[in-house]
Amino acid sequence: MRILICGAGQVGYGIAERLSAEQNDVSVIDSSPELISNIQDRLDVRGYVGHGAHPDVLARAGAEQADMIIGVTLYDEVNMVACQVAHSLFNVPTKIARIRAQSYRQPHWQNLFSRENMPIDVIISPEIEVGDVIMRRIALPGAKDVVTFLDDEAAMVAIECDENCPVVDTPLSQLTELFPDLNAVVCGIYRDGQMIAPKSMDQILLGDLAYVIAARGQIRRTLSIFGKEKSEAGRILIAGGGNIGLYLAQQIEEKMPAARVRVIESNRETAIKMADELSRTVVLHGSALDEQLLSEAGAANSDLMVAITNDDQVNILSSVMARKLGCKSNLALLNNPGYHGFTKSLGIDDYINPRSITISRVLQHVRRGRILGVYSLQNGAAEIIEAEALDTSPLVGRPLRELDLPGGVRIGAIYHDGNVISPSGDSIIKSGDKVVIFALNDMVHEVEQMFRASLEFFG
Repeated sequence: MRILICGAGQVGYGIAERLSAEQNDVSVIDSSPELISNIQDRLDVRGYVGHGAHPDVLARAGAEQADMIIGVTLYDEVNMVACQVAHSLFNVPTKIARIRAQSYRQPHWQNLFSRENMPIDVIISPEIEVGDVIMRRIALPGAKDVVTFLDDEAAMVAIECDENCPVVDTPLSQLTELFPDLNAVVCGIYRDGQMIAPKSMDQILLGDLAYVIAARGQIRRTLSIFGKEKSEAGRILIAGGGNIGLYLAQQIEEKMPAARVRVIESNRETAIKMADELSRTVVLHGSALDEQLLSEAGAANSDLMVAITNDDQVNILSSVMARKLGCKSNLALLNNPGYHGFTKSLGIDDYINPRSITISRVLQHVRRGRILGVYSLQNGAAEIIEAEALDTSPLVGRPLRELDLPGGVRIGAIYHDGNVISPSGDSIIKSGDKVVIFALNDMVHEVEQMFRASLEFFG
């Protein structure tokens, strides 16, 4: 696939890194010579210095042959115009833009992005995406990660297997025997820096991060079985009142009416604006690194601190300070992947990686075949993929035990006639069924092939 990326910042770099590793033909445009030099030195991509929305720059970068353009510069308007120019002058088939300003997303302006006006096929709003991820974590406090699939009827939950986990050292096949009616499957395990697609005789070990796909009604029970039964946070402290903070506070007010929320915001104008737009949330103006202000905000009695300022170091330090004052748990937004490896030793319970969330959304539209959803795990070590099985798919019509699926691929759930089915050897996938699959990164292409109706796949 020929892909043109406008923007070589953290997100643009991450997308280019993943797509070039998968043998796509990738070109990157950025106005910064330093960023272009860096990306060319490190990745197998072509780099072009220039304005991402200018026709001559797009032409130089090969827009005429491009299958897709992805606008992820710092500026919404550049991303939007780049897609418009790519459509009008170069007839690029698929156009994706990152758009941060919520004004563009309001329901009564939704016609703006129609094909007749500004033809953008996919709009990525990082603030909303990140806010939704945080809301899912708040709703399921025992999970390290939560992503929904199959029209929200199933979810992938990441569960840390610590000394309180009663199923440590238990073979996966025995889990099925112990809980025969549990509609959940352990599809992946992250162990000692390696991602594994476990077989039924494999055991869960202490320190593992288990990736479990479960029907919606079974998620809390699954967490309980893994020793992660925790009550939903009632008192929440948020550091950072930008777009994500405002969206998150609005969502909590709407969906968790019993929750008590306080926000600390360093910019006075932003704090005033936020206070005007919220009804039950208390907004405090000041620094989240001010210990006295954290105390006044009720850190000592809070169940959860969510640190989502635009400064990773502030997020880390304010989370640690809140914990020291007595806050029960914390969740930090960390853009810099360099911090991810030692969050535990810093005193961070969990973190959100906004780059991986955006990359997952892009991958969903890069994947070939009937791919409906994609979520990237552990910086691309594996993916959870939702796809629709067609008549000619090699998965259709035979019991799973006869399919001889490649190693590194596990089927987590089958969605048939509105029901989520936990797969067994006797399960048969029918045409039109949706399937959730765990695939190690070197198996993703194989999964794409399964849903491209290639009859020779198992030949």
